[in-house]
Amino acid sequence: MKKEEKDKVIETLSETLKLVNNFYVTDISDLNVEKTNELRRLCFKRNVQLTVVKNTLLKKAMERSERDFESLYPVLKGGTSLMICETANTPAKLITEFRKTFKMEKPILKGAYIMESTYIGNDQLAVLVSLKSKNELIGEIIGLLQSPAKNVISALQSGGHTISGIVKTLSEKPE
Repeated sequence: MKKEEKDKVIETLSETLKLVNNFYVTDISDLNVEKTNELRRLCFKRNVQLTVVKNTLLKKAMERSERDFESLYPVLKGGTSLMICETANTPAKLITEFRKTFKMEKPILKGAYIMESTYIGNDQLAVLVSLKSKNELIGEIIGLLQSPAKNVISALQSGGHTISGIVKTLSEKPE
């Protein structure tokens, strides 16, 4: 690859890293063509962009992106691919599903950058799977906010029947 081509790749990667909030650094190097194609299809279905990159070019792109990716530099060894997605936990779920389906240890999670937090190592996969998406969090918050209001309305409605019963009984009672 010529210097101009490398600069173009670095610039493209750098621009991508500036714009995204979530990406995973993985290793898919030992997958055969059939398994790699299956992984790519699964990524396409889930809106995950899978790109194989050279470590040196990725590191230079990280340096140019004006963000702090320094904690990910040590994982840039061996075969490296990027998984980029809007939803933070989608690539983690995808990796877990792929491993279960094909009964293998690949892809290996080297590291992840999620909303300015860094996760290093394959052992962080379970943590990343359990992360909630923005929409899931909004739904939970709405549910929590509605719960006290529902309880008050329910108490008032059930109490209304009790109070009306007491008033009716008292009114019918001879003096």
